[in-house]
Amino acid sequence: MRIITVGRKQEKFVAEGIREYEKRLRKPFNIEWVVLADGDKAGEEKAILRSIKGGEFVILLNERGENLTSPEIAKLINFRLQQQSVVFVIGGSFGVGEGVKARADYVWSLSKLVFPHQLVRLVLVEQIYRAQTIANGQSYHHA
Repeated sequence: MRIITVGRKQEKFVAEGIREYEKRLRKPFNIEWVVLADGDKAGEEKAILRSIKGGEFVILLNERGENLTSPEIAKLINFRLQQQSVVFVIGGSFGVGEGVKARADYVWSLSKLVFPHQLVRLVLVEQIYRAQTIANGQSYHHA
């Protein structure tokens, strides 16, 4: 599973939170990061599209996407991981270009609220961990 994100490296508090959840992740829920330099929207779009490999199931995080419960996203991720690699895309400050939206297999909204990209990274990793525990029947998630 990979996360493609635009922007600078994580702030210290974000990196610490991400590390904590990553320590808990096990295959196939483990994460590889692709952090791309921010720039103009067109340049970011090209870099994102170059980073996506053929055959990957692309989940774009976007506030205009579909809102899902944690069990619903766990089901989607787990189902897809059984068939192909999953890649999450977090765009830059000004969103993503139409090419990235067209390439996305699914557009997921963490919330109707807009969050800083650094925070989205942390929330995403926590939700991936939550999805792992749901898929494995562990008690972390309380429905």
